[in-house]
Amino acid sequence: MLFSKKPIAIPDADSALPGRAQPIPTASTHYVFDRDLQGPIPEGFETAIFGLGCFWGAERVFWQQDGVWLTRVGYAGGFTPNPTYEEVCSGGTGHTEIVEVIFNPSEVTFADLVKLFLESHDPTQGMRQGNDIGTQYRSAIYTTSDAQAATAQEMIAVYEKALAQNGHASQITTEVAPAGPVYLAEDYHQQYLAKNPNGYCGIGGTGVSCPIGLGVAT
Repeated sequence: MLFSKKPIAIPDADSALPGRAQPIPTASTHYVFDRDLQGPIPEGFETAIFGLGCFWGAERVFWQQDGVWLTRVGYAGGFTPNPTYEEVCSGGTGHTEIVEVIFNPSEVTFADLVKLFLESHDPTQGMRQGNDIGTQYRSAIYTTSDAQAATAQEMIAVYEKALAQNGHASQITTEVAPAGPVYLAEDYHQQYLAKNPNGYCGIGGTGVSCPIGLGVAT
């Protein structure tokens, strides 16, 4: 989305921008699903948090997936409370752009979503995705349970082998960490490509399938 040169090192808590106490304004309703964007999560549903580059295209990948009840984009993995888009893009907050995915595990598993995540971007690129360069474009999975963490780590290891077998020498750089605060992005970022069908989408995978089968947890 922004192509200017940006820092490629994550700041520490002491040097990160100060942010603000109050959340920034955002949408009230999901543009695609017509559901309350910040409403209660249905009983038995789960949340997954993925960073895979520009969140405009990344969000569309997940709202198109069967079993996904809601998606919303925001910022996670950093230090600045309630950051703005401009602050995140400056590299001064430590956040990456993420999609928060609320899903029905009886219709789609977390492993299914990790497979979609891995295949929808290049998880070996460090602080970038293609021409999008900066800390906010790093690959990340922020987990909400020990089971999610185990599944994510196992599938990354499996996918790294699949990449090597297909001639991709680079190691996966995806950050896997327990979920911290998620700060929702501004209104115009939510479901951006539904509102702007011809808008920019920087999402692109490696073309290598991620195996799911025996030995990979769900």
